[in-house]
Amino acid sequence: MPASNGTLLLIRGFKRMNQEEAFVRSFILLDKQSRYLEMLASPKRRDGFLDCLNHHLDYDPSYAIQVPSSQQKAASIEALLRQRGAPEICHTISSLSKWDGLDLGLHEALEMVVGYNIGTVLCCTSGRLAYYESEDIRERYILFR
Repeated sequence: MPASNGTLLLIRGFKRMNQEEAFVRSFILLDKQSRYLEMLASPKRRDGFLDCLNHHLDYDPSYAIQVPSSQQKAASIEALLRQRGAPEICHTISSLSKWDGLDLGLHEALEMVVGYNIGTVLCCTSGRLAYYESEDIRERYILFR
């Protein structure tokens, strides 16, 4: 018997929260994690977290590798992520609502995000590999554990 639409939405919501929770638990500073997780879980407070993507995401710098200025194009970033085991599909967390919460092909997501300076995270491998582009020009990072 196929799942009802309500069940499908629950599964998608659960998958999204798992990806996003893994991102926070792996790459956000320990003293900010619980606050960020609460924000992500609440439809009313989610925008507050998404705004942090633009201005000041409290990521742990020990897991961040800044993308070299010579490699700040979608194809180069894709190659860097693939070298670290990025799969075909990634999950988006973005301050731009039309990009937020999508599961997209990595190539498509990078083409969409890179260079637009809109605070966005691409979760590649749950809790192990992500890409973060901030609002600031050339602030692009690979987050890797």
